[in-house]
Amino acid sequence: MTTKNLNEDVVALSDLHHECLTKAQDYEVEMKSRGEELTTIATAKKAIQETTSGAEGLSYGLNQVSFLQHSQEHGFQVIRFLRGVAQQQHLPALAQLTVRIDSAIRSGDDAFTKVKGLIQDMIETLEKEAEEDATEKAYCDKELAETYAKKDAKTTEIKKLSTKIDQMTSRSAQLKTEIAELEKGLSLLAKSQAEMDKIRLEEKEEYTRAKAEMEAGIKGMQLALKVLRDYYAKDKSHSADEGGGAGIIGLLEVVESDFSKGLIEMTSTEEAAQAAYDQETKDNEIERVTKEQDIKYKTEESTGLDKATAEATSDKSGVQEELDAVLEYLKAIEERCIAKAEPYAERVRRREAELNGLREALNILENETSFLQQKRQTLRGPK
Repeated sequence: MTTKNLNEDVVALSDLHHECLTKAQDYEVEMKSRGEELTTIATAKKAIQETTSGAEGLSYGLNQVSFLQHSQEHGFQVIRFLRGVAQQQHLPALAQLTVRIDSAIRSGDDAFTKVKGLIQDMIETLEKEAEEDATEKAYCDKELAETYAKKDAKTTEIKKLSTKIDQMTSRSAQLKTEIAELEKGLSLLAKSQAEMDKIRLEEKEEYTRAKAEMEAGIKGMQLALKVLRDYYAKDKSHSADEGGGAGIIGLLEVVESDFSKGLIEMTSTEEAAQAAYDQETKDNEIERVTKEQDIKYKTEESTGLDKATAEATSDKSGVQEELDAVLEYLKAIEERCIAKAEPYAERVRRREAELNGLREALNILENETSFLQQKRQTLRGPK
């Protein structure tokens, strides 16, 4: 801004220097012409004074020249005033106006009206610019505020969607990991159950075979005991050997008892093994069903999360497109409303300085016009 002001000052200084040189030349010509003019006017004045009354002279003679000179001097006073405001406030437009006013004053034809017209036109132009600038400022303030609000809203929405997507993605990955662990557990459980089934089947087959052999052995013992008992009971001739027969029978009875006990132990062991197998199989079944249900629910949840993630990702893409459009519009509105060489406040200050200077100059001219009109009426007297 300082560089711009400096450049404007340099241009104004160049214009002023050129203007001063021109005026100096004009002044020399004017002074030469003015000398000739004064000589001529003195001759005319002497002739008028000798041939006309004082009243005529005051009303229609040399006083008119006095009025013209007086008005020119006040016109130059207005120029000096406006030029001072232009230089002090760095107002190139006002400096250019002083050149036009100077030209209008030097023309001599209805100078006051021309100068007032120039000043009034400049005032109207500045007031129109001020109104347009204020309208533009209100528009910019409104659009910038609304666009910033939309940008913040869309940015916040994207952040929320991103957080939601991250959470759902993380949860879905966790569920899939848990599902994989459950499926692995089911596989191990099925393998374990298959091994249990195989062992139980082998144990049962072994028990069935051993039971049959044990039962056959018991029946054999019982048959042998019956044969021996029956024999010794019928044949009394072997009574002498009764002690030996009793020993054999006793031994067989011990064997039969051992076989019976063995069968009972085998049966008990089989029943315990079967009961343990049944319980473990039941527990495995409960665990299997539980894991399968967990897999089902977790799969449904993971699938739902993946679907929701896809929808949220699509929503995020839509919001991102909206945000991109808002950012593009914001860039354009900022270039229009913010990226200006001269801020709004500075434009208002400069325009107010110009308007104040122009109004003051117009006031000077209006007061001078009123003064001259009153003086003319005084000099001319009542009609």
